[in-house]
Amino acid sequence: MKAKIILIIFFAMNIFSLAKVGETAPNFSLINQDNKKISLEEFRGKKVVLEWTNHECPFVKRHYETGNMQKLQKELVENDVIWLSIVSSAKGKQGYIDQDQAKELTLTRDASPNHVLLDEDGSVGKKFVAKTTPHMYVIDEDGVLKYQGAIDNLGTMGALFSTDLSKGVNFVREAIQNLNAGLEIESSSTRPYGCSIKY
Repeated sequence: MKAKIILIIFFAMNIFSLAKVGETAPNFSLINQDNKKISLEEFRGKKVVLEWTNHECPFVKRHYETGNMQKLQKELVENDVIWLSIVSSAKGKQGYIDQDQAKELTLTRDASPNHVLLDEDGSVGKKFVAKTTPHMYVIDEDGVLKYQGAIDNLGTMGALFSTDLSKGVNFVREAIQNLNAGLEIESSSTRPYGCSIKY
C-alpha cells in the first residue's frame, strides 16, 4: 500500500512539473556544444526560443536547406532573443549528435543559435512534452511559456515540401512580435508537425 502511495505521488509530481502554456517554464540545465552547462533560468529577463531539432529529419532539413530556420534565428538573435536548439535523440538513434557534430552542423548550415543543447537522456524533452522535430516554444522575460507548437502553418496544410516557406504564417515570429507589442498571443498552442523525437 505504501509503495502505491509513493508511486501515485511520484507520477503526480511529474505531471505538475510538465511545461504548460501560461505557466512558468520548468528550469533545466544541459551541456552545450562547448561542454558548458547552460540553464534556462540564466536567461530570465530575455525572451527565449526553444527549438527541438534533428538534422536527419526531412522536415528539419527542409527548413534548414531553404535557409528558413537560419533566417528566423538570425532575425531574433539580433533582436536580443535567446535561441536554444535542443537535441533529444538518444545515443544510437536517428539525429543523435555529440558536441563536435553540433559545432560542425552549426557551422556548415550557417545557423546562429546561442547554444546547441544535448539532451541525451530525453529528460528535458519529456518535461516540455516535445513531440516532433521541429517543435517550437517561446518563453517571455518573466520565464512564462507563451507559445508551444509548430513553427508555421505549412505542415498542417500539407504544403511544406511544395511551397515557398516565406509564404507561410510563422507562429514563432508572430509570438515574438505580439510579446514585443504587449499583445496576447491568439494561437498560443498549435499542433507541431515533423518527425517524432527519437527518445
